[in-house]
Amino acid sequence: QVQLVESGGGSVQAGGSLRVSCVVSGTDYSPYYMAWFRQAPGKEREAVAVIAIGGGRTYYADSVKSRFTISRDTMTQYLQMNSLKPEDTAMYYCAARRSAYSGLPTRHHEYDYWGQGTQVTVSS
Repeated sequence: QVQLVESGGGSVQAGGSLRVSCVVSGTDYSPYYMAWFRQAPGKEREAVAVIAIGGGRTYYADSVKSRFTISRDTMTQYLQMNSLKPEDTAMYYCAARRSAYSGLPTRHHEYDYWGQGTQVTVSS
């Protein structure tokens, strides 16, 4: 059984910072990719950042480039969010993919495991 558990969301004013974390647990689990997605009310779930476990290649959505940083250690991944904007308000989900992929997977159906989400609210 693989579990992903997010933490670290909350409320912050525009221009502030937050770091969300995702702990992965499960036996014999070695993901190929891990990612952060977000979903705002009435909008589709979108990939914010992706990291390849082997090699460390990363992807960032244009809307968060230079503001967000994805990183990981053994079984925890992080999303450092700086210079937050009201439009960053959403439920943030971590996700993991267990198989290889050509390039970096950025669509939600390309991931096998999901956390329950953590809310990030940015006020103006």
